[in-house]
Amino acid sequence: MSDPSHTADCLFCGIVRGDVPAEVVLSTDTAVCFRDTMPQAPTHVLVVPRSHHANAVELARHDPSGLAELVEVADKVAESEGLAGDYRLVFNTGAGAGQSVFHTHLHVLGGRPMNWPPG
Repeated sequence: MSDPSHTADCLFCGIVRGDVPAEVVLSTDTAVCFRDTMPQAPTHVLVVPRSHHANAVELARHDPSGLAELVEVADKVAESEGLAGDYRLVFNTGAGAGQSVFHTHLHVLGGRPMNWPPG
């Protein structure tokens, strides 16, 4: 279920509020972008909407323009990180797909060759 307000027990809501420390690389009116604490590439930044939705599908259902904005912000992050158009964007949806924090977040990965299929 989607809840556009911040939730007290959500790690990413805590980062958005500024209650939980993170290495923020970009902050906009709609998103906060910070370095992943367990990076899977030389550049690994999470792009998190300020509103709480459990995953990308919920964000798309309740705020389609917010989902588009998340991708645009991710591109700004990639540009600022010097990835020159060579980067991967990843949404994980559900625990079986590797989602561990149930607040929509978009991974920006780059700085090394990306193999296919991903592991």
